[in-house]
Amino acid sequence: MASGFRTRFSLPAGICAVYLAASASPARADCQSLHVPPAPAANTTNPEAPFFIDLSGLTAAGMAPQRDPHNPHYPPAQDLPDGSVPPETASGNFVLGPAHPVAPEFAAAASAPHGRIVSFTMASGHSARFNPGIVRDDPDSCPNGAIYTARSAPGDPSDLRLTESHPGPWTRQVDVYVPAQYKPGTRAPFLVFGDGGADGIYPGRDLFAVLDVLIAGHRLPPIVAIGIGSGGQDAQGSERGREYDTASGAYAEWVEREVLPLAQQKAGITLTHDPDGRATMGVSSSGGAAFGMAWFHPDLYHRVLAYSPTLTNQQWPHNTAMPGGAWQYHSPWAGNPKATGSQPGAALIPDAPHKPIRFWFAAGDQDLFYPAPAMPDGMHDWVMASENMARVLAMKGYEYQFVLSRNAGHVDGPTIGQTLPEALLWLWQGYTPGKN
Repeated sequence: MASGFRTRFSLPAGICAVYLAASASPARADCQSLHVPPAPAANTTNPEAPFFIDLSGLTAAGMAPQRDPHNPHYPPAQDLPDGSVPPETASGNFVLGPAHPVAPEFAAAASAPHGRIVSFTMASGHSARFNPGIVRDDPDSCPNGAIYTARSAPGDPSDLRLTESHPGPWTRQVDVYVPAQYKPGTRAPFLVFGDGGADGIYPGRDLFAVLDVLIAGHRLPPIVAIGIGSGGQDAQGSERGREYDTASGAYAEWVEREVLPLAQQKAGITLTHDPDGRATMGVSSSGGAAFGMAWFHPDLYHRVLAYSPTLTNQQWPHNTAMPGGAWQYHSPWAGNPKATGSQPGAALIPDAPHKPIRFWFAAGDQDLFYPAPAMPDGMHDWVMASENMARVLAMKGYEYQFVLSRNAGHVDGPTIGQTLPEALLWLWQGYTPGKN
């Protein structure tokens, strides 16, 4: 989920309960009349019962809960001096201070050689994988309204029942950044990022500006960046949700077969086949998709960068083979917390052989927390998801850097402005160009 309503909740003294709202707090004036049914009762007291919501380390902070980065339930993390970022060669867990100065590379971008940008449009009618698309009918022109008026299955808040979606078309813009130093005919390393294009959540021009500076300073090789617009709308029952929140290799396969050939043709470039020279990036749901691209296809991608990745249960429709969606990368399905081994509720990373994936990711200490009232399922806490992800990555010996940013919300702009150059440099550590 990228944006939308914040759920009203109450955190009484001792933080012993959470009350998911009987009505949403709409972000737009034309959503004020939206009727949201009462949410199912939330389990906030019994960790051994299904769908437990862990409230440890939470305090009320305006409309969003604020997490203590040193909650004993989280992996240990190193506090950084306010305004600084982790070393680009370090791995592990770090906490940013509350001030987020813009990295100096942004100011230097004005004088760096600029790469060229080639844009083109894709439509569902020409797609083999995502044709037709999915369109969700939201009430009263209210974005995500159908999600907030939906109900979950009786006794199973992880299964959202949503009937307002139907086949429909999509169009999207793709932007290809080609660095000034690219030599025609050579196979370029590249980074694919979701939520790009003209209507993207993250403005590709900021990424392109940082790449201009890092490449010109020989701190990165000449990397092509490909920003792909989403298929539209947000979260469950949308084309964007279908592509990004489905925990499978489908999105990576669509990019490989339909986007990359067009990008090479339109921009006159050649892209490497070496998975170590291929990276993925995203924000929110596209951040979850970025990890899934590498997890399900390590033959294609080895490097992942994500801000506020949706490593939560946002997959729709409900899949009984993986009922927790992206939550199951790191944690068992909350409906059966004792699920292990080959059972459908088991977590993927702990039980799988180590994969050649390098992962940089960040979350805000005021990141999303149960945005859909009908789903108090123990699997919609964005910070907890990232902390759990850091824990299992460390346990399996992965190279990762996780940053929890103080004074920061979901896909926090100041945090991105502070950390993006360091994140890119960390991401590409150890890359040797020129294999294939």
